[in-house]
Amino acid sequence: MTSATRIAISGATGKMGRMLIEAVLAHPQMALAAALEQPSSPMIGKDAGDFMGQSSGVAISADPTAALRAADVLIDFTRPEATLEYLKACAQHRVRAVIGTTGFDAAGQLAITAFSKNNATVMAPNMSVGVNITLKLLESAGRYLGEGFDIEVIEAHHRHKVDAPSGTALKMAEVVAQAAGRNLSKEARYAREGHTGPRPAKEIGFSVIRGGDIVGDHTVLFAGTGERIEITHKSSSRATYAEGALRAALFLMQKPAGLYDMQDVLGLK
Repeated sequence: MTSATRIAISGATGKMGRMLIEAVLAHPQMALAAALEQPSSPMIGKDAGDFMGQSSGVAISADPTAALRAADVLIDFTRPEATLEYLKACAQHRVRAVIGTTGFDAAGQLAITAFSKNNATVMAPNMSVGVNITLKLLESAGRYLGEGFDIEVIEAHHRHKVDAPSGTALKMAEVVAQAAGRNLSKEARYAREGHTGPRPAKEIGFSVIRGGDIVGDHTVLFAGTGERIEITHKSSSRATYAEGALRAALFLMQKPAGLYDMQDVLGLK
């Protein structure tokens, strides 16, 4: 029998962390190896399964160097600064990484690329299977609607999300821009206020909504003359992100060092 893939979860007491822990404990091919949190968490030392009313046999730890010794893959949905610290410990123990955290600056992106040269890594702004199918649809739409259509990206998330636009919105815009032959760094418009003048033909606009407990809604609007096309994905549960992250972890167990994304995991390339 093939041994279970040993999974470490960072941000273990957050909503996403708890959902991942629950998913790992229920998965027949996985075992929970570590549950990590920041040192200030009052949950340090408690069983990672307490929130479910069951014992996982794994205590929540603030020491990634010690905790990751027993892991094959780290799944991380935290903050950029925390992710980069966890990756240092992963590098010591040759632990693979699934990174769903967004909001990295250029230096952070370079650090992840360097890490992936020795450790197989999946990094994606959205682990949802549905979102990644949507990206394929947007690639086709961008190729055929690049001329004569104005492109706008609208996204909505819960009040606690700290980066804007979302990583998923940016990825959608990148896919559309590349397919449409547009330069996103030059054509992106992140805010409009006051007398903005006419809309440039190749502009790609972003609209951001933050409120309540919205898990994540994304729409790309192609507005032409006399018609418009909207491609929308709406998340009603974080479970879809957890499912995708587990698929990514199993994918990495079969792959050499390198930087992959969910398109690789799902065989969409």
